[in-house]
Amino acid sequence: QVRLLESGGGLVQPGGSMQLSCEASQILLAMGWYRQSPGKERELVATITVGGTINTADSVKGRFTISSSNAKTRVYLNMNALKPEDTAVYYCYGQPYIPIGGQSEFWGQGTQVTVRS
Repeated sequence: QVRLLESGGGLVQPGGSMQLSCEASQILLAMGWYRQSPGKERELVATITVGGTINTADSVKGRFTISSSNAKTRVYLNMNALKPEDTAVYYCYGQPYIPIGGQSEFWGQGTQVTVRS
């Protein structure tokens, strides 16, 4: 099994900044962040592969930056210019090189990010 431990999150004012981080129990092919707001489907925020390829949602481009540690077991999401519509539960995502126990993707527990005055 892959364990993903998230940290960060909380309340921030519009225009503010926040960093999320996620530690994986092993090196993964790809890691990243998805988010889900009430009544909406879970959506991609950003992902990064072990080779450094980054995929970022258009809605956060220019404001959010994903990066990983040198050990490739930790991923960071730096969020700037936060908007109320960024309010969501943010989930860490991990994709192993090969399926583990039949799973090709793993998720963290989620961390709440709330943007309001």
